Amino acid sequence: MHRHYCGLLRDGDIGQDIELFGWVHRRRDHGGVIFLDVRDHEGIVQVVFDPDTKASFELADQVRNEYVLHISGRVRARAEAAVNPKMLTGLVEVLGTELTILNAAVTPAFQLDEYSSAGEDVRLKYRYLDLRRPDMQEKLRVRSQVTHELRRFLSANGFVDIETPILTRATPEGARDYLVPSRTQPGSFFALPQSPQLFKQLLMMSGFDRYYQIARCFRDEDLRSDRQPEFTQIDIETSFLSESQIMTLAEGMIRELFQTIIDVDLGDLPHITYKHAMQRYGSDRPDLRFDLPLVDIADLLTEVDFKVFSGPAKDPGSRIAALKLPRGDRLTRKNIDDYTKYVSIYGARGLAYIRVNDLSLGSKGLQSPILKFLPDDVVKEILIRVGAEDHDLIFFGADNVSIVNDSLGALRCKLAEDLDLYERDWAGCWVTEFPMFERDGQGSWTSLHHPFTAPVADAGSMEADPGNTLSRAYDIVINGREIGGGSIRIHESETQSAVFRVLDLSEEEVSLKFGFLLEALKSGAPPHGGIAFGLDRLIMIMTKADSLRDVIAFPKTQTATCLLTDAPGNVESEQLNELSISIRNSDTN
Repeated sequence: MHRHYCGLLRDGDIGQDIELFGWVHRRRDHGGVIFLDVRDHEGIVQVVFDPDTKASFELADQVRNEYVLHISGRVRARAEAAVNPKMLTGLVEVLGTELTILNAAVTPAFQLDEYSSAGEDVRLKYRYLDLRRPDMQEKLRVRSQVTHELRRFLSANGFVDIETPILTRATPEGARDYLVPSRTQPGSFFALPQSPQLFKQLLMMSGFDRYYQIARCFRDEDLRSDRQPEFTQIDIETSFLSESQIMTLAEGMIRELFQTIIDVDLGDLPHITYKHAMQRYGSDRPDLRFDLPLVDIADLLTEVDFKVFSGPAKDPGSRIAALKLPRGDRLTRKNIDDYTKYVSIYGARGLAYIRVNDLSLGSKGLQSPILKFLPDDVVKEILIRVGAEDHDLIFFGADNVSIVNDSLGALRCKLAEDLDLYERDWAGCWVTEFPMFERDGQGSWTSLHHPFTAPVADAGSMEADPGNTLSRAYDIVINGREIGGGSIRIHESETQSAVFRVLDLSEEEVSLKFGFLLEALKSGAPPHGGIAFGLDRLIMIMTKADSLRDVIAFPKTQTATCLLTDAPGNVESEQLNELSISIRNSDTN
């Protein structure tokens, strides 16, 4: 008698005597016959106990959900009326002959089947139960398959798997570092890596040519459904390749991954410049499963008396864009009010609109609170430019560029989701030609990606005009989510020093934090570049999960808390003393 996995039994196993180990997924008592749905990591099978096997029947009568069992029995065909086409094992069942209860279980904190309505906080607190659910088992198995395929692909393409340090020093990566106090050097701190960025560049300078790592990274930042304080990154770096060659390699890897794991052909991914993405979609992560482009109309509104439009139309730092929703007459006034409230999240102070009822009637065929402020000829030109047709609804955004882009970019995605406007299931692209720098809230220059990204211009031109300098960066986007980003790196010390000067870093700060990098760049650094993919986000997209937390075995909440272990927690004063740390009372300044 051989052990079999519950979920792998098929009609070809009929007549075999088998052993099963697993959990009771569901128990049913039907007129003196007991049915147990038994679950293991491969799936579920129905086991039947009848009174003919008295001892086992009496034990089966005692078991409850999540009891751990050892079962011996024979596979048989289900009666035709009992066949369950929704189960992979639905053609067969096991007639149980022997039963051993390996462990009893208390009543689960929540139901583990597909009908469970437990909240996420309960699921995370009892994660060991949640992970028993077939849905969670499947997602984590996909994750395992993905990492296996990634390693196979990269190894076949000459990449070497090299581990980089977890304990390092703080570097400016755009988020807060998690700090680790040093016991042996009181007052000094390690930082957990936000990425292996500098180490992988140093590996290129060491002559390894092609490196990869499935690396754990850490960022102490505010969380969202697609962010975690600790995450996994597929880190890739290579020497002597151009950005187009790196993108071709990375795209081949991702396309092969989607084809192999979920049988999806992504096709060739188009290349879109950052400027085009922002103008047409309001986002550098454009969702191309549907169209709904943003259309610039500021040039038509500079002379109107309506200051809500004429003000931004004359301001070079502002934008006026229109978003046409085909057959938008399906939206009620309440729907429009709800969308107005939605865009306010992104700073929009309102959401103007025009309903196109009947174009043949001219202005009488239109409906909008703003029509009285706009000349007929201007309205006509707007309708022509957006390609308006009868029954369309046109939304407008007028404000500074970032607010218009953020609000209308989010609105087009919200409309597509709410109204099911998707024309295809999958769509991806590359976004290229990013700005090298952007202004922060204090007006200082900051790196749009990171300060080790190579500029398109030479160092002198970059310093003279940072705002118009483009970078050699590239992001890959699928279904409106960035799954990876990379760049050609700076491999000359003078260019790297020039970037630090644009960022207004003092010579002392540069020497303290990056002196080792500048020295390495002077020692024969090859041209190099790479890309990093967020593994968690990639799995989330491939499995169509709602949250990163659904594809990570033991995730944190949005407050960076582990409900299972109640971390973070207090530590003993002796440990703090060893680390020369004192806790400041939060009630005092």
